[in-house]
Amino acid sequence: MLYNLQFSQVLFLDIETVPAVPTYQNLNERMQKLWDKKAAKIIKDESDTPESIYDRAGIYSEFGKIIVISVGFLNGHEFRVKSFYGDDEKLLLEEFAELLNRYYNYPDSMLCAHNGKEFDFPYIARRMLINGIDLPLILQIAGKKPWEIRHLDTMELWKFGDFKNYTSLDLLTAVFEIPTPKDDIDGSMVGKVYWQDKDLERIREYCQKDVLAIAQLMRRYLNLPLIKEENIIYSDN
Repeated sequence: MLYNLQFSQVLFLDIETVPAVPTYQNLNERMQKLWDKKAAKIIKDESDTPESIYDRAGIYSEFGKIIVISVGFLNGHEFRVKSFYGDDEKLLLEEFAELLNRYYNYPDSMLCAHNGKEFDFPYIARRMLINGIDLPLILQIAGKKPWEIRHLDTMELWKFGDFKNYTSLDLLTAVFEIPTPKDDIDGSMVGKVYWQDKDLERIREYCQKDVLAIAQLMRRYLNLPLIKEENIIYSDN
């Protein structure tokens, strides 16, 4: 574990993603054919079809989009939580890139997410490129040595080299007695809540709970006290 980690230099984050269009029928002909090819590789049940599993499209950056990026950072004794969210993915990514370029463009800056190295960090980078946004320096990892990449992953840290192991954030918050972020919805429900219920605020609140849980988990890893509720500040400014 990183016992010399400076929390003030770490930006904790989580993203929520959904299929890029509401239904399989909304895909244009070219993308529908490409989804059919993708689906053929992931279908396990013979009763499934590319259309029936389209709700999974959001986890693939080529077929999905980001609707929320929530971040948390330590500012003195306060842990401040902020979200970039909305229907306009390019706008929220531009705003997030501005944050990274302004405050996390230094050698000691770090990003931290749960399963971030496999999902959040590459997904954000890919969607930025698709939207024509220059990658902030902290997301540029091509050609860098592993120790030069300023990315932390609470799931990877928990593996201790056991690369066959996957442990959910929900399970880890339970074993470390951290309040659960999964008390309303979970990731499998986000697409429906967004496209059918039109409840983006509910998704934002869920994402912010995950960010707080990730920060609290890191503090447990380092045998530090949890952040007190009175020191958690939520802001979208």
